[in-house]
Amino acid sequence: MRRVDWGAITELRFRLRDGLQVELGIGRPSWASISPVDDGTRRVVTDGCVAVHDPDALLDQLIAAVAGRR
Repeated sequence: MRRVDWGAITELRFRLRDGLQVELGIGRPSWASISPVDDGTRRVVTDGCVAVHDPDALLDQLIAAVAGRR
């Protein structure tokens, strides 16, 4: 497993036995800010972002903003 701290988010990356690589981002709500969307955040979301735990729907709003639906 690899761990990298990127400020507002910590990345945990690991490979499953079948070779699939999984990357988890655990972060502060500020990482999902849409006012404005940070370039690095936009890149992460554009590459593929699936919310696993998003009780306040902040990631849903971020994904929609990056997709131009907001």
